[in-house]
Amino acid sequence: MAIYRPVTINRASFAFCRLSMAIIIWLAFIFKSEILLLLTTSIFLLSAILRIQKAPMIRLYDITAGRIIKSGDIIIDSNSMFFAHSIACILSLICLLLVTLVDESWTWRTVLLFAILKSVSALGFCPAARFYNCTLNGNCCIKSSKNA
Repeated sequence: MAIYRPVTINRASFAFCRLSMAIIIWLAFIFKSEILLLLTTSIFLLSAILRIQKAPMIRLYDITAGRIIKSGDIIIDSNSMFFAHSIACILSLICLLLVTLVDESWTWRTVLLFAILKSVSALGFCPAARFYNCTLNGNCCIKSSKNA
């Protein structure tokens, strides 16, 4: 069983982080921007290295709008967010390498799939964090049914 490392962060900064990253990925897809994909990869890499409480988008919100707009706190598992940010960094790096090195029209479809996946995460259902909690902590929300 993995260690649960709870951290408390501002609820609004967590929402800002999820939504802004989804928007950046959608903009990368819409404008076919390798620069925005590089930005996405960099932000996810820094988020994984610095952990959630010091993640760039969390800090950006905290030092700007977070000083003006107050919201409640949320407690999340630092380890599951590290895993989620690491997976997102790998996925964005794969997208970046595909569109940079392969240079085919279908490679932008991988960015579209990544944008859809990140949008699901932005809406509050983070598949990577759920997978982490399910596999390592046995905290699955799907109950196994008993055969009669």
